[in-house]
Amino acid sequence: MIIRLFFSTALLLIAASAHAETYQAVQGDLLSIEREFPEGSVTLKSFNKTWPVTRAENGIVRAWIGVDLKIKPGKHPITWSISSPDSKTTQYSDEISVTKGEFRISHITVDKKMAVFGKEELKRIRADQKMLKDSYVANVDAQPSLQISEMPAKGITSTPFGAQRYVNGEPRSPHSGIDIAAPEGTPVTTPFAGRVLIVSEMYLNGNTVAIGHGYGVVSVFSHLKTASVIKGDWVSTGSQIGEVGKTGRATGPHLHWGVRFNQARINPNSMMVKKQQLNH
Repeated sequence: MIIRLFFSTALLLIAASAHAETYQAVQGDLLSIEREFPEGSVTLKSFNKTWPVTRAENGIVRAWIGVDLKIKPGKHPITWSISSPDSKTTQYSDEISVTKGEFRISHITVDKKMAVFGKEELKRIRADQKMLKDSYVANVDAQPSLQISEMPAKGITSTPFGAQRYVNGEPRSPHSGIDIAAPEGTPVTTPFAGRVLIVSEMYLNGNTVAIGHGYGVVSVFSHLKTASVIKGDWVSTGSQIGEVGKTGRATGPHLHWGVRFNQARINPNSMMVKKQQLNH
């Protein structure tokens, strides 16, 4: 009897969907998925992480997945787990087919002190990086809308997401956000509501504001001339949080805008194109 019960439970746990789906994404995409599942609590895992899921009244389940900038191209599994009212769990399998992004090359020339760092500079840079990393896992109790209708500053994209950067001829990490070139003093607004997690003057990023929006979504705004918020503030969609500047490692006035979703580096443009949201 024990063996038979174990076998029956195992079948429930490994059940596969009769109509498995393959979703297409490019490195850096914010992927929106809709599926219809039986009644019950739903969780989703992919890239070894759990992603937010909501259920609509019509039985449709919607989930969002962040495809990191450096996720390896190819097929990656998605696992849905549905816990029924009688406490039985069934799993369904889909997959994401990730395509390599077409990222440009970006060269900048800066003062030597902004390219070659001594002991004290490295200490400060690492402290700045830790502060940012800590913000990516901060718990913000909110259920954000990810429908973005406007950029946070009016200007032109000077460096796109994912660009392979070279500083004074030396390769650096790929560009994890979008640079918006605009006159110094141009207002910077938050595209969606959230809690201010960081207001800090950083060595490379200059004056920086980080905002948590809930569900592990964090926006970072760097090189500001000034910040008009303080840590802990709740800001609504469209609120001004600062002004475009050229602080930190910047060759001219611009806003660096980066978005992390569950720590994945996301192209903000993928949210604007889809014009969808986590909650209806």
